[in-house]
Amino acid sequence: MMTPEAATTLIANAVYITGLVVCVLIVPSLIGGLIVSIFQAATQINEQMLSFLPRLLITLGMLLFAGNWILQTLSDLFVQIFQQAGTLIG
Repeated sequence: MMTPEAATTLIANAVYITGLVVCVLIVPSLIGGLIVSIFQAATQINEQMLSFLPRLLITLGMLLFAGNWILQTLSDLFVQIFQQAGTLIG
């Protein structure tokens, strides 16, 4: 039976894993964008492609580097959810 504690634990675990996966992709892009912005401010170059392209490449690189881990983590989460579905529903 679905108790409030079981639902809270399941939702908290899903939110934590989702946040972790998003941070793995977003934080390196944020740091790269900050470095490029500091470079643009120091050199007074205001080219939009210069600020967009490094963030795109960093995000794609992180997908290539951490994609296997992300897929495995999300797969484990969904397996856990579906294994508990029978006990949580009925």
